[in-house]
Amino acid sequence: MVRLTMHTPLEVVHQHMEAVSTVDFKNSFFQICIVVNGQGHLGVGSHRTAFRPGSVILLTPDDVHHFELEQPTEFLMVRFSSSYIRSFEWGKMNQMECVLYYARHLTGCIMRTPADNVLVKSIATSLLHTLEHPDLYQEDVVKHFVNAMIVIAARNIEKAGPAVSENTDKKLLDIIHYIEEHIFNPAKLKAAELGNAFGVSAGYIGQYFQRRSGETLQHFITQYKLRLIEHRLKFSDMRVNEIAMEFGFADESHLNKYFKKQKGVALTKYRKQYA
Repeated sequence: MVRLTMHTPLEVVHQHMEAVSTVDFKNSFFQICIVVNGQGHLGVGSHRTAFRPGSVILLTPDDVHHFELEQPTEFLMVRFSSSYIRSFEWGKMNQMECVLYYARHLTGCIMRTPADNVLVKSIATSLLHTLEHPDLYQEDVVKHFVNAMIVIAARNIEKAGPAVSENTDKKLLDIIHYIEEHIFNPAKLKAAELGNAFGVSAGYIGQYFQRRSGETLQHFITQYKLRLIEHRLKFSDMRVNEIAMEFGFADESHLNKYFKKQKGVALTKYRKQYA
């Protein structure tokens, strides 16, 4: 695995890839990947999602990822650090870093509205033009374009639930909303309880969720819960035992064992990385 770091708070890179990447990468920064031309798949953790021209994908710090290209592909990579995010006043989105981290386990294109797709395409075109025609004001112009793109991305992340398409049926959305509502109550998230809540068997609801969403019910619940726990470790002063109590774990030890199994690192060590 290759860990990528940045030497400046912001980088915008016009990148061409010719071959499938056989190496996993882990960034120390946020990265918005805009697909200009080409297509393929992006693997992020255990997820594998298709991309095509116009796709906009957000990678958060420590996302392990690799690209699988079906043809030579052109990207616009917008990379920015947590310190870059913290250096600006974002108006109503004064918790911008939290919002971006709160992308949870969104897979694939983060854009959810056609109007915002048009805006991002226009900004990407303008950024490419700016990179190709540098002048005295390039740095300031790039920052303004990037900040607009970050706000649009955050707006779509806030609007979006977990990765669902515009064709997602209402029942699947209802199941997702039920999980979000009861994420702090493990008993309510057992397959039998979920089945009872929707008037179907435990086996059927699991099969239905996987068929409609592309992932198992348990994987979805685990990833959503992990994102929320990570959020508290990074952005709150809650003690570990308080987080354990909130999410229905028996004690701090139980939570730590669960977290380490999923993330490969102890809770306290993980928190220190973001202190």
